[in-house]
Amino acid sequence: MDKDTTPTPVVPPGAKYRGAVVEDLQLPPAFCLPQDAQLSRALEAAYEREFDQLPVLNDRRKPIGYLDVRSIRKKFESGQAGVDDEIALHINHFPLASQSHPYTVIHPLTPLEELESFFSTKGTDFALVTDMERKWVLAVATKGMRRLDARGE
Repeated sequence: MDKDTTPTPVVPPGAKYRGAVVEDLQLPPAFCLPQDAQLSRALEAAYEREFDQLPVLNDRRKPIGYLDVRSIRKKFESGQAGVDDEIALHINHFPLASQSHPYTVIHPLTPLEELESFFSTKGTDFALVTDMERKWVLAVATKGMRRLDARGE
């Protein structure tokens, strides 16, 4: 039959994931850096692991922001960054949580439809996957991550 006349089934939101959660993506463990680390260390770690974003932690090991590796590379090329710079000079800081802007906790058991909704509503390309209490960064989920097909494979 002609594809123009064959009806397309209506799939309810989230049904394409069939109960899959963030843990099912089998994301590589996150690599986090302290805010006083040097850019040379950050870039070396990013290239070794093929990461585009590196979470940055404060002295109490709380996530305070991230390094955008592509942006840092451009700063190097233009002479706005040096290998001996502390990453604190180049952090993209997370906004402070408030009642009007609470953090969205993404953890291993977060359903994939919630992760997809987070990406579309927050306008971001990645999410830090943490434990329920947000004490540990476990992984970084990106908008372009490998999609699960309908069978979850």
